Parts: sequence; structure tokens; C-alpha cells
Amino acid sequence: MNNTTILSSTMTKHLFDWKLHLLVIITSLFAEWIGIIKIPIGIGTLVLLPLLYAFIFTLLLNPNVIPSMKAVISRDRAKFASYAVLLSIMPFIAKFGVGVGPKVEEIIAAGPALLLQELGNVMTALIALPVAVLVFGMGREAIGATHSIAREPNIALIADKYGLQSAEGIGVMGVYVMGTLFGAIYFSLMAGIIASMDIMDVRALAMACGIGSGSMMGACSAALAETVPAQAETITAFAATSNLLTYATGLFVSLFVALPFTEFLYKVINKFKKNNDITAATKTDFGLKVPEQSILSVKQSLSLLAVICIVLLLSNWVGQGVNPISALPAMLILFACCIAGVLLKEIIPVNVPAIAWISIVAILISLPQFPMSEYVLVETEKLGVLQLITPVLAYAGFAISQMEVTLFKKSGFKIAVVALLTFTGTFLGSAIIAQAML
Repeated sequence: MNNTTILSSTMTKHLFDWKLHLLVIITSLFAEWIGIIKIPIGIGTLVLLPLLYAFIFTLLLNPNVIPSMKAVISRDRAKFASYAVLLSIMPFIAKFGVGVGPKVEEIIAAGPALLLQELGNVMTALIALPVAVLVFGMGREAIGATHSIAREPNIALIADKYGLQSAEGIGVMGVYVMGTLFGAIYFSLMAGIIASMDIMDVRALAMACGIGSGSMMGACSAALAETVPAQAETITAFAATSNLLTYATGLFVSLFVALPFTEFLYKVINKFKKNNDITAATKTDFGLKVPEQSILSVKQSLSLLAVICIVLLLSNWVGQGVNPISALPAMLILFACCIAGVLLKEIIPVNVPAIAWISIVAILISLPQFPMSEYVLVETEKLGVLQLITPVLAYAGFAISQMEVTLFKKSGFKIAVVALLTFTGTFLGSAIIAQAML
């Protein structure tokens, strides 16, 4: 996770492989053409978004998933999609940040709820840990798997405290992979169903979407916005603010609250197992090897991001009906926010991800005090939130690696169930606390 080797210049050309980006364009446009499908299911409504179709389309085209698809795109080409996933989420994050400015007073009024909902992470362990230990017989890998939603900061925490080759490290990486595979899709489905039940304040649900993952937050909030369209702007603002706060506080909550609580709960629950050696790890080593991946230089990142912005404009054209020329000024605004965020990450010696800086820049230019805020808001209105996230999931489908496919095959449904319970606990815990504080 800490590899800092820059991608070699000889490999740079693969970032701009025409076939990869063309396939993403085709699948994204087709997904947007299909549109949103809402299915009543009794307790609520299942909202199927274009991002789901785009992910499925490219997953089925991924040669790591279906080997015969190497005739369409080679494994070597597909693996570079992982870089595009990280970058394609940036304009989306900027769009979300721009939505915060007009709602800043409302957000300030809900300050305590935004700050304290992060403590909902303890419900992650309450829901998922008993199943992992008592039903599936997991050992200490259950601690790594259930203490959080297992995104990059959480992996870093587990790696530092236990090591990634430890039982806890195996657990956190298992949930990380499941989150990569299904996290965004699951959050979009869960959020849509709960919102349609009308049992919680939509602001609380929006705050719960801000879990520190750009793609999961985007899918979650997009589903909320489609389910409660009258509150779309409020949902965007609260989800973006919550996500930004999670970057600032999430690691500390995991370190001082969630992980110690999970350790304690594991010791309690383990007493009910036949083999109650609390130091034991069950045989759930999925043969996981964490691959090292080179990172992109600033120049490589911004060059690839420029290409991705063209893909996003085309997706927006089909989904929103705004032609790329009209939407170009809006995309340039978001692109400028991304440039500023990437450069700030390089310049400022603080371990803060670029997307957090992008959020801050986007929020600042949308505040009423900013001289051009009205122009920013009018122009960026031409870009749809949902249309910006669809290509992200299309790239994600191609980015699924052989390691992730192998892990999924070896673990069966065990780690998948634990991961989904972990995601459910995080969302519900945060939403319940936010609801209580509003």
C-alpha cells in the first residue's frame, strides 16, 4: 500500500489505450440509454441505476472474469483500468463539493450529527462479527474484516498494527476486495430501498453515504437522489460533507473506537465457540498476495484525467441530454478543481488524499462569498451526478484483477456475506446516530 514507484514512461502509452476507453464509452452510453429502473418489492423500491449495468457489462468483458474475452481486450490492457478508476472519481467528487456551498448554513446547523455519525462504525462489528465468528468459524481475521468497511486508510491501520500477512490483514483485504467488486452496487441498492421505506430522514441517510469511499458514496447518494428527487441537492451536499469529514476523522475513529471495540467484542463472542483460543486464526487464508502497483506522476495523472473527462462528457450527453460543447465549461471547472487537488496533495506534506483536497477546493468556489460562485453553480448544473459515476463503474468492471477473481472463488460466499454485513452495519449505524442527532 505504500509503494511509491512511478509508472515508467514506456508504460505510459497503455494508460491511453484506445480500446479500453472506447469500450468504457460504449458500455456507459448503453447503460445511460437504458436509464433508471424502479422495481417495487413490497417493503420498498429497488432502484437499478445505469452504474449497475455499466459494471456488469464491463465485468462480463473482463478477460480475468471470462477468459475468452481476451479476444476483446487483453489482460495487459484491462489492468490499466485500475488507474482510470481512481482518477475518474475525481470530477465526480468535485461535482459533489460544488453542491455543498449553497447548503452551507443547513450543513452547519446539522454539525453535531455530521461529526458524531462516524461513531456508527461500531455497529459494523455488532452486526458482522457474530456471524463471522459463530456461523463461519473465523478466527482473528474476523477482526480485520469487521472493524470497518476496509478502505485504504483502514488497510494501512491494520497493516501497521498487525501486518497484512497476519490473520487480521487477510480479513481486511478480503473485505477490501469484496468492496471493490460489489461495494458501490450494494450501497446503491440498500440506500434506495431504505429511502423508499420513508422511515428515516433523508439527510441522515445522505450522511451515512459519506463513508470515505468516493465510488460507494457516489452510488449510495445517487440512489437516494433518484428515490427522493425533491431532496437531490440536500442529499448531494450532506453526502459530500460527510465524506470529507470521514477522510479527516475516519482513521482516528477506527484507531481509538472501532478497532478496540471489535477486539473486545471478539474476545466476548469467542467464548461461545468450541475452540475458544482467542489468538487462533482459522484456515481462511485465501492465498491472497497483495500486488505492488506503480503510482502515476502528476503529469501522467492529469493527462489521463483529461481523456476521462471526455468520456464523462459523452456519458452526460446521453444521460442528461446536454451536448458536450455546452457542458464543456462545467467540465473545465471540475477539471480545474481536480488539478488543484492533485497539486495540493503534492505540495502540502500531510497524508490527505487528493480527493479530499478536491472536495475542499470545490466547496470553496461554490460558497456565496466566492466572486464567481453563481457562474460555477449555473454551469455545473449541466452535469448530472449520476452520469459522472457511470463511467467510474465501467472502468471498475475492467479493473477487477485475477487476484480478486481468485479470492472470490476460494472464499466462496463466506467473505462476501461478512463484507455485506459489514457494509450494512456501517450504513445503518451512521444513519441511526445521524437520525438521533437531527
